Amino acid sequence: QVQLVESGGRLVQAGGSLRLSCADSGRTFSMYAMGWFRQVPGKEREFVAAISWRGGRTYYADSVKGRFAISRDYAKNTVYLQMNSLKPEDTAKYYCAAGSGGVYSWREYEAWGQGTQVTVSS
Repeated sequence: QVQLVESGGRLVQAGGSLRLSCADSGRTFSMYAMGWFRQVPGKEREFVAAISWRGGRTYYADSVKGRFAISRDYAKNTVYLQMNSLKPEDTAKYYCAAGSGGVYSWREYEAWGQGTQVTVSS
């Protein structure tokens, strides 16, 4: 069973960078694909990025391609989301998730973290 805790969200100016972390407090991290989603009030969770369980494949939403990068460190049981060239429209609560199915839909994931807030100011 995977247990996830996100960290790293904060207020940042447009054009700046952040790195979000998602740590697994359990012992099954390496067995799951990992995804990052974001959500604003009143909207459905939106896919941001994902990485396969072996780390060999990555996937990105069109809105973040070229700006965000997902990676994972198996030794530290941690997945990262490096966010560069941040825009105000990136403002959202970011969640990491673990799953063993498809990567693009939040419905395919089985475990979620509590979320970390990212706010990008103009």
